[in-house]
Amino acid sequence: MPVVARRTMLRIGTPIALVLLCAAVLAGRELRGTSASAAAQTAPPPVPVDATDVQRRDVPVYLDGLGTVQALNTVSVKSRVDGQIQSVSFREGQDVKAGDVLAQIDPRPFQAALDQARAAKAKDEAQLANAQLDLQRFENLHQYATAQSVDTQKALIAQLQAQIEGDQAAIDNAATQLSYTTITSPLAGRTGIRQVDPGNIIHATDTTGLVVITQLHPISVIFTLPEEDLPDIQAAMAQAQGPLKVLARTRGDQKPLDEGTLALVDNQIDQATGTVRLKAIFPNQAGTLWPGQFVDARLQLRMQQNVATVPATAVQRGPDGLYVYVVKPDATVEIRPVEVGQMNDHLAVVEKGLEVGDRVVTAGQYRLQPGARVQIREASAGQPTSPAA
Repeated sequence: MPVVARRTMLRIGTPIALVLLCAAVLAGRELRGTSASAAAQTAPPPVPVDATDVQRRDVPVYLDGLGTVQALNTVSVKSRVDGQIQSVSFREGQDVKAGDVLAQIDPRPFQAALDQARAAKAKDEAQLANAQLDLQRFENLHQYATAQSVDTQKALIAQLQAQIEGDQAAIDNAATQLSYTTITSPLAGRTGIRQVDPGNIIHATDTTGLVVITQLHPISVIFTLPEEDLPDIQAAMAQAQGPLKVLARTRGDQKPLDEGTLALVDNQIDQATGTVRLKAIFPNQAGTLWPGQFVDARLQLRMQQNVATVPATAVQRGPDGLYVYVVKPDATVEIRPVEVGQMNDHLAVVEKGLEVGDRVVTAGQYRLQPGARVQIREASAGQPTSPAA
């Protein structure tokens, strides 16, 4: 081909090549944009979670046991004499004080016995006075009275004096029996269901009393703990400045019903169950504890000072032990193995694995895996991210 012809074709092909090159560049850019857009569409969205920071605080150490509420004192009021009930002076379920009148038994037979004893004493006192006058006459007429008559008169006086002392004892007994006709409350407490109605005859030998009175203020709780906890309890009692604190809670509820103190630890261990019984006293001013009620008793042994804590919901259990999800600065999470000391329904004490300031996931862990991106949700009103100790 001639040189001129080749030069002509090169001049014509140069624009075409440039056009093809530009088209290739634009196609590549569109392809890369499409790939980036597809990659952005296939990337998983951040997982919404709740999170909070590791904090230091004072945490009480508790021992939990199952307990039963018992009245501090319980009395079945019974009659000490036989008779007919004239009146009942209390209402069922009424709060009574010690000495309040509960019922009145017909006092007439007992009043008559008291009057009879007093009359017998007056009779013997009159005989004693006459005997003393006779002895005085014998002594004035000593030249005419024999020694035997004088001694006999002295013996009669001593006999009458002893009889008067017996009369006084009979009077005291009759007065005591008369006082038993007025039945009073032996303690302050609350009455139960009335067992006998007015008009009925009651006896001192009756097995059923008039009413049962229970003392509710204060009240006691008997609860059990494993025998393995006994050394810790004894050590805490020796180190404490006063009695150990005990909380009573409704079973399944975290709200305490009342706060009391530990009164005693039983002097023996139940070999059948391997537990030891403890008794706590509660003021029960609000009346939230009731005899026979089952409660959860929490004995506070000591207070851990300035320890690292996280919400109990942050701690997860895996095949290799306990762990938490830690939120890193780039909004991704990692698994961090931890060692936990005490853990209750709200709080866990972290002994190893976390530092103050680390942020841990407290809710939404079931959707997480190492390296996942997260989005921390805002705490709703009334639901703080860090529960109180």
